[in-house]
Amino acid sequence: MAIALFCHVFGAVLLLGNIITAAFWKLRANQTGNPAVIHHAAKNVMLADFLFTLPGILLIVASGTWMAERAGYSMGAFNWLTLSLGLFGLSGLLWLAVLLPLQRSMIRRSRQALETGMVDAGYRRASLLWDVFGTIATLLPVAVLYLMITKGF
Repeated sequence: MAIALFCHVFGAVLLLGNIITAAFWKLRANQTGNPAVIHHAAKNVMLADFLFTLPGILLIVASGTWMAERAGYSMGAFNWLTLSLGLFGLSGLLWLAVLLPLQRSMIRRSRQALETGMVDAGYRRASLLWDVFGTIATLLPVAVLYLMITKGF
């Protein structure tokens, strides 16, 4: 059980650490107004998602499922665990359906900005939407972290 718990906590560190630091570096890049810096950050946010966020999610889900089954938690009743899974799933849905397409758009538009020397309104719109939905998708796992630590409402 100790190895599963370690994997679970390590997965949470990877996930939350990456989504918070990726947002920080993307915001800092945007503040420069430099198309090369913005493009570099946009590409690396996507890369970091695949290097850190995705493995973090896999570790959380695999170890969490194993620990919940071993502990005898009911998945058929509404409790802190099913609420956590719902919030975690909603965050993942936002990431897949909204954030990843926005990240692709930001990469494409920032690549165009390298050619024109100017970041266009389309990039700024995609970036603003990424900030809004990214904040929601980040706060949901933070709420899950709270529920996991307190194991209750």
